[in-house]
This record gives sequence, structure tokens and C-alpha cells, in this order.
Amino acid sequence: MSAPWPKRAAWGLGIRSAARHAGARAHPAPRAEAAVPPSPTDPPLALELLVHGVAGAAPAELLGDPRTVRVTGDSTAAVFRRTEDADAEAHPERYTGRPVPEAYCWSRLTSGNGARALWLLLLPFMVANLAHWARPATPAADPAAREVRTYGVLVRILALSLTVLLIAAACEVALDLFAWQCAGSGTCTGSRSRLGFLAPGAGWWAQPGRRLALAAVVPAALTGLLWFLSNRTWSAYESQPPPAGAADPDTASDSTPALGRPGFWYGRRLVARLRAAHTAAGLLTVAAAVAAPTARHDRRAEAPVLEAVGWALEALLVAGGLTVAWVVCRRGRTEARADHRLDRAATTLLPGAALTLLAAVLLYACWSRPGWASAGRLPGDFAFGVLMLGQGVCVLALAAVAARLHRRAPDPAAALHGLGGPAIAMLGCALGGVMSGGVAQRVADWLDGGATPGMAGTPLPGPPVLLSWQAAVLPPLLLVLALLAAWFAVRGARARHRLARTIAAEYPGEAPDRSRSRRIAGARAAAALTDSAPWFVAAVSGITLLLGAGALAGAWIGRQVPGEAARGSGPFLETAARAAQDSGSWLIGFGFVLFVTWGRRAYRDPAARRTIGILWDVGTFWPRAAHPFAPPCYAERAVPDLTWRMTGWTGRTGGRLVISGHSQGSVLAAAAVWQLPPPVRRRVALLTYGSPLGRLYGRWFPAYFGPGPLTALHHEIDCWRNLWRATDPIGGPVLPAAPQDVDRGPLADPVAYGRSSRHPLPAPILGHSDYQADPAFAAERDALLARLDPAARPSGSLPEAAGGVPGQRLSKAPTGQPGPEDPPGTAG
Repeated sequence: MSAPWPKRAAWGLGIRSAARHAGARAHPAPRAEAAVPPSPTDPPLALELLVHGVAGAAPAELLGDPRTVRVTGDSTAAVFRRTEDADAEAHPERYTGRPVPEAYCWSRLTSGNGARALWLLLLPFMVANLAHWARPATPAADPAAREVRTYGVLVRILALSLTVLLIAAACEVALDLFAWQCAGSGTCTGSRSRLGFLAPGAGWWAQPGRRLALAAVVPAALTGLLWFLSNRTWSAYESQPPPAGAADPDTASDSTPALGRPGFWYGRRLVARLRAAHTAAGLLTVAAAVAAPTARHDRRAEAPVLEAVGWALEALLVAGGLTVAWVVCRRGRTEARADHRLDRAATTLLPGAALTLLAAVLLYACWSRPGWASAGRLPGDFAFGVLMLGQGVCVLALAAVAARLHRRAPDPAAALHGLGGPAIAMLGCALGGVMSGGVAQRVADWLDGGATPGMAGTPLPGPPVLLSWQAAVLPPLLLVLALLAAWFAVRGARARHRLARTIAAEYPGEAPDRSRSRRIAGARAAAALTDSAPWFVAAVSGITLLLGAGALAGAWIGRQVPGEAARGSGPFLETAARAAQDSGSWLIGFGFVLFVTWGRRAYRDPAARRTIGILWDVGTFWPRAAHPFAPPCYAERAVPDLTWRMTGWTGRTGGRLVISGHSQGSVLAAAAVWQLPPPVRRRVALLTYGSPLGRLYGRWFPAYFGPGPLTALHHEIDCWRNLWRATDPIGGPVLPAAPQDVDRGPLADPVAYGRSSRHPLPAPILGHSDYQADPAFAAERDALLARLDPAARPSGSLPEAAGGVPGQRLSKAPTGQPGPEDPPGTAG
């Protein structure tokens, strides 16, 4: 047995950690590991590679020693050891019976910079990207390639529509509300002196076309900013190639799990294509917002030359839009091999042509038109309506494809019977619509003073009617969410009351304590609510779809804002409609300000920065396969890091390695093991605890973490054990169909019910944290190292571990009952 493992804090979700890398000594020139060939008489060397969870932790906390040294890596992600273990490879005799601990710290990939808090504003893009990965699994005998391609195309079209919606909303605010309505109204510009140079008759910029051209700089700059962030984050975090020889593409087949394919974590070609297409789509949206009203005026003014130029520009805009759609739909992800090539025609010419066309449109709009005056709204009602209708049709089509895939390969554990992807896509569209509608309505309220935009007698017409309806549906949606939350709270309270009756019986010899039982039962009931999350998402998505359809119908049929449309239908309905319209814009405006304020606070407050990092750790694990402007994928840096480390260390030393992952770290560990070459994988064991692999990822992403892929991973790796607790809201069993093979749990939590000589103080309810404090952790880690296949080592290297049998696999726990030092409930 190894020496007692030091307790480590701040592992996993929601656990506070000390300042990141506190106590770790920055090592400007990391010490090179000694590549000393082991002699046949040397004791076997073992390595425990620790991977922390989403909350992050300092190396000193992970290793239980304030004296740590960076072995390899940089300031963003690195591997640390205790100072005394830095030269462990040169002295393997010091580590007889215990592994060399080292920690991989990756938390700065997601929360090291306060500016990343502003990525919250890109939440709809991230949700749309998640919908791509929530595809149902396909049959092993028939991969259903056509349905899979159709699913990917639909998600990419939805993602493109969200980019167009964001830029269109920016155009609505900058071009319509400011440059067209406010600048064309003497009342609005009279109270805002900074806009006086845009007022009619004020000078060169007073003509509507020139005002639109000037205002177009704002959405065009926003498009450029999105391109810049996407390109920079790819270069910084996601451009890590896999190690040579990892996941050989010549041996990969269609039945190989996707995460085991060599190109899964290197999607450079697709991201570059999508980035170019979305950038071009944003620039073309700005150009269309300027060209449409200008060309319409020229046709009414009967100016033949300008009319011809307008028709030509509009034809080019249509051709550009069709080209962007073709680029987005034509090619999806390629995972069979790491694709280092780039489509130069798409990545360079497409955004360049769109930028050139935008410049031509701006020059066209700046041509002198003395008799042109702005009145009413810009023609945006039809465009926003088509966008919203198209998104709804795409979501329904996505649901039909997902249902077909699920019927071909039924998975009872899949979220919403395979409809998790369409539900997530609906949420992304709803977030985009509500945010765009709310921001436009809030800006219109500010410009209109105390009046309600769109109502009769107000100075400004306000934003398109549809955006006012979208803002108005937010209050009823929040009311429904409150009712759902109350229902789940009641359900949890009833479950706690039911569980409290049986808690004391699980601890033989303990006197029942009603208060203690209620606290333990409450922790278990709260943890069980995670399993109800799919139905909560389904309810929200369904209600959002219905409310969105109602908003679209109200905008197209009535062609009036909610408050105006309800006029004459009774004082109650009229008051409710106006209240919904006003409160919706205020609520979304408040949410926007809250996002920005939270981002500024995160810049100064490390605790807030870690909180935001936790949010992104869950949503940005996946590569950017659908939306290139989503927050960057940290796993495209972390997984190659771990793969390189395990491959390099085992190749130099021939030793055994157990990769130990908690919470989100267990997902990274499993993904890295999938990428290992078979000879290396035979020298690696996997220990997971508090793992969401089966409970969250397996349900929401069944094509990648469902029972089939996880069972395949279990067969491919020599040793795998998973620890879980009933009080853990995140972790759970990973293979419920064969729990004795991998899963050990539920572990007792708390380890003691009442006070005793061994536990004189009340034992805490640990939930998702401190799995290392349980005696099962050290026992399972040592058993994994002892049972690794020593026959995989090169001839003449390390001898077999004590108790290890060549070719033997770890299929069961070391014992079926708790040992003398194990607390009740730790048996597998």
C-alpha cells in the first residue's frame, strides 16, 4: 500500500479553490526529465497523472505540497510535480509501492483572462454548436450516413442564421433606429447634440444614404471583431496537432468511436471554412441593409443609372448569399485524419469579395440624392420574419431527422428520446431572438423618451414589429419557467421526505437522527434533480416554439406592436399587452447590462472569473463544428496535451500510468485515452470519479458518449474504474449495464452517520468533492496499477508489478465487501 494520500481541496464543480497556481514556483527553464533506461533489477515505476475538474485548483492543492515545479507546458496549461519528485525517472527505487504524482492544470484555458467573461454575449452561438454534438447514435451495422449529413447541414444552417440575426440586429439599432429614424427626426436629434450633424439640412452627412453608410461601420466592425476573435483563439488554443502515431488513420474504420479518430480534435479546415462563410454572411447582411432602402428610393425616383447600379448590386448580394450557403452546406467535419489543408478559395476570396461588395454598396449609398428624406422604418420586418420562420422550419426538420436516427438505433438513456439536439437548437434560436429583440426594443425606448415605440402618436416608429413581439413574449416565458422551477422544487421536497425514512438504516448500529437524515436525504434529492433536466429543457423548448409561433403570427397578421394590436380588445388585454411589451424590453435590457457588468467584475475578481470559467467548461468542451464564432474549445488544447504526455512518458520509461480525472477532468482523461496508440493504451489505466461521462454526456451526446462508445472504450483500455456517490449532482455510473466491471458505488456519503471514537466530529456531506478522502480511492488506484498488463513493456524493461498477471484485465473490484478500514457503503 502506498502512503496515505494527502487531502486535496477545490476539485470539481462549485468548490472554491485558492488563487490559481498559488504556491507554485514559476520555473523559467523546466528541468528535463532524465531518460534513464531502467535495468531489470529496478523496481517498477508508476505515474499518477491527475486532471482536475471544472472549478480548477492550484498545483499545490492537487499535489498536497506547496513546493511544486513545472515539468512541461506553459502559463496556460502545464504539468506540475512536487519538487522532490522532479527527478523520479532517475531514481525509480524511491517509489516502490507508490506512484509518482503529477498534476495537469488546464483551468486557465477557460478562465484565465477576465475579457473572456464577455463571451457570455456569444451564448446563442455556443448553444447552436452544442446542438451539432447532441445527435443521436447511429446503428453499428448501418452508419446512416445520409441522415448524419442532413443533421449536420441543418445545424450549420441554423448557426449561420444566428450570425445573420446578430448582425441584422446590430444593423437595426445602428442603421434604422439611429441613422434613419432618430437622425431623420428633429425631435430626436434636438435633444441629442452629438447627432446634430446628421439632422436634415445640417450638412454633407444629412442625406439618408450617407447616414446609412456611416452607421454601417458599426455592424461591419462587429463582424470584423468576431472574425478576429475566432481566428486568434484558434491560433492560441485549438491549433495543437495530435502526436505522431496516435490513433492511426490506416487502422481506423467507420466502427471506430469518433473520439478515437485522429482528426477529431483538429478541425482546422472546417473552422476556417465556416469562419470565412460567417464573416462573409455578416458583411453581406450589412451591405443588404444599406442597399435595399437606397435601391428602393432610386426605383421610385426614376433615376435610370442609379437604378441599374442598384439592381446590379442586389443581384451580386443574392449571388453572394447563395455562395455562402453553398460553402456552409457543402462540407462538414472530417475525422478520419488530421486535415492540415485549407480551402484557400473559400477562406480568403469569400470574405474578401464580400468586403469589396460592401465597399461598393457604401459608395453607391453616398451618391448625392438631394430629394431623399427618411420616414417610417427601414424594410426590416420581412427580413426578420423570414429569419424566424426559417429557424422554426429548420428546428422541426432537425427533430424529424433526429427521430429517424433514434428509431434506427434506440437508446433508452438518450435525452428526450433522441430529440435533445433539436431542443438545444431551439434554445439557441430563442436566445438569439430574444436578445436581438430586447436590445432593439430597449434602444428604441431610450431614443423615444417616455413614449412606447410603435404606439400611435409616438415620435419614432420603433423597431420592426416582430422584434417588439419577441420582447413581449419574455414575461410569459419567465412566468412559465418560474412555475416549472416551483414544480421541481416541490418534487424534490417530496423525494427528500421519502428518502429520509431509510437513511439511518444504511448505517448499522447508529441511532436515528431525524435532522441528520433530512440533510443527507436533501443532498440526494437535490442531486437526483439532474436526471430531470432533459424534461425541463423539453418544456422550455416546446413553450418557446409555441410563443415564437404566436409572436410571428401576431407580427405578420396584425402588423402592429402588441400594445397597439390589443387596443379596443378590453382594458385588461390592452394593459397586459403594453405591460408585456414594456417589461420585456426592460428585462432584456437589464440582462444585457448584467452580462456586461459581470464581465467587468470578472476582470477584477478572480472568484467571479472562476465562476464564469465553470459555465464555459461545460459548453466549450466540444470543437466548433457548427458555429466558428462560438467560444473556443479548450479540449482541442487539453486532449493533445494529455495524449502527448502519456505517449512520451510511457515511451521513454516503459512504466505504468494511471490517469486520474475528476468531474470534467474525467471527460478530458477519457478523450485522451481514446487517442492513444494501442501499445501505449495497454500501459495506461483510467480512474474516474464524480464523472459526468454517463449521466450527462452519455444522455445528451449519445453518438459520442453513449453506451456503445463507452463500452468500446472499456474493451480497449486494460483497466478502468469509476467512483460515484448518490449525493453527487454531476457524477454517476458510466456503464449501468455492467456496473461490476467499471463502476464502484454508490460510495457512502457521509462516511459516518453520527459521532464515534473514529469520527468524533460530524462527517461532512461531500457530494461532488473530495473523492480522494474516501478509502476506496487509494484502494482502486493501487489495484489499477497492480493489474496493468506488464507484457506490453519492451523486453528487458521493468519487471511485472506485484500481483499483476500478464494479460489480466481489471473486471471487478478487488473485493466484493468493504474491508476493515472501509466505511459502510464503499463496496462495489
